[in-house]
Amino acid sequence: MNLNYDKNAKVIKALSDASRLKIIDILSCGEKCACDVLEHFDFTQPTLSHHMKVLIDCGIVNCRKEGLWSYYSLNSSNCNKLILFIMNLVTDTDDCICKEKSKCQCK
Repeated sequence: MNLNYDKNAKVIKALSDASRLKIIDILSCGEKCACDVLEHFDFTQPTLSHHMKVLIDCGIVNCRKEGLWSYYSLNSSNCNKLILFIMNLVTDTDDCICKEKSKCQCK
């Protein structure tokens, strides 16, 4: 299985910020306008824009523009891929990376 470590590391790094995790939690309820997301924080709109850009760039959040307003939602497909990546990472499977190239003689 191709686990794409680099891509997933970028997503995990984006999620390593408490504010971004809270944004993901807020968006789990459905699409939200930036102003609705901002109500949950004590920081400015430019700070929210920075956090949203990081989440969009790693592919975990989608942005839809409607006039002057930006609407954000979770990218369900990429969220599911991240969940599968983590599950495969921590689960012993037949196609585990250490089993495909193991040269260890200590078994």
